[in-house]
Amino acid sequence: MSDWSSRDRKYVWHPFTQIQTAPEPLLIVRAKDTVLFSEDGKEYIDCNSSWWVNVHGHGNKHIVNAIAEQALKLDHVIFAGVTHPKAIELSERVANLLPEHLQKVFFSDDGSTAVEVALKMAFQFWHNQGTPKKRVLALDGAYHGDTFGAMSVGQRGYFNEPFEYFFFDVDFLDFPTKKNEIELLEEAELLFATGDFSALIVEPLVQGSAGMRMYDASWLDKLVSIARKYQVLVIFDEVMTAWGRTGKLFAMDYCTLKPDIVCLSKGLTGGVLPLGLTVATEQIFQAFLDREKSKAFLHGHSFTGNAIACAAACASLDIFEENETWQNIARIANFYQDKFSELEKHPAIESVRMIGTILAIDIKTEGGSTYFSNIHDQAYDFFSKNGLLMRPLGNVIFLNPPYCITDEQLQFSYSKILEFASSLSY
Repeated sequence: MSDWSSRDRKYVWHPFTQIQTAPEPLLIVRAKDTVLFSEDGKEYIDCNSSWWVNVHGHGNKHIVNAIAEQALKLDHVIFAGVTHPKAIELSERVANLLPEHLQKVFFSDDGSTAVEVALKMAFQFWHNQGTPKKRVLALDGAYHGDTFGAMSVGQRGYFNEPFEYFFFDVDFLDFPTKKNEIELLEEAELLFATGDFSALIVEPLVQGSAGMRMYDASWLDKLVSIARKYQVLVIFDEVMTAWGRTGKLFAMDYCTLKPDIVCLSKGLTGGVLPLGLTVATEQIFQAFLDREKSKAFLHGHSFTGNAIACAAACASLDIFEENETWQNIARIANFYQDKFSELEKHPAIESVRMIGTILAIDIKTEGGSTYFSNIHDQAYDFFSKNGLLMRPLGNVIFLNPPYCITDEQLQFSYSKILEFASSLSY
């Protein structure tokens, strides 16, 4: 054990890790593009974009230069009663990329806080108008973060059982499939018709932590239409699905009907610095304007609107304006499509699905699909030994790499997935 590793074991508490049984964490000392370099000189392809955030690759010069330039001008300043050019530029650029009714940008620190902000906006929107609505509808299997509001609208009894006593009540629809789509829409109509619902919150088209489960934009349009009918605010949690991950800039770009509030983070800064945005409509914003200060949105974070993070986000948006970025996104999607049929026929694979740069593969297990499947440990160990940093979601193996991944790296990653699947006995 190296000195760094022994110090890590003594002092560091790692997330989503059972420390008693987990192997020693990889000690990464350097990264470039899609490759991570460990202390002992080994290389690992970052197959999952470092928790789905690093869209342009590590050490991107344009983002690094933007950070350095901004740090010399302004690192951080309180954002209450103060503003600065990079926050204004980022707000303007994001609003111009989103549907035109989404114009008001609120800053926070990450995906969970962006969701917390959205939920508080929705509840206070109705409260300020004297018509408080206290119910929220979400989808079964949802993951919206690990703060208490975000946990409340997420999957129960999964990661969150010790805390459920403290959650506010939420109604859940089953995850939509071809078999239950109509039934779920009828259930949503009955719920919304009560007039008690302040908001509907969904991860549009892809539920990430639930195993990259995917559903149709046409069904989501129908659900949003019912919400509109009963004046229920619609929140899209695009923390994972935005910034090209689904093949378009936003997952909502596949939908006809758009949300009232959208939550953004992860790839917002290119995955380099933490930053969250919650973008709302002018109508929502107007409900907070009043001579009574108590009707203001009394929420904030110490690092709200951090200038360096805003500079990184603006630089990331620059890269999205380059044709090469979208060519790479299409190239990855085409690679998956070419391999799709081979994967479907593999005896160890239960099912395969893809959208944009996300490829998800369910490995057959006796216990069914679950985050706590032992396949996770087997797969993680196999891929690590073969130079891939890949963190399965239980028995779900998935690829969502940085967009600069090469064809050779894609092919190598794919070949190791096949090799792992073939090593299992069925």
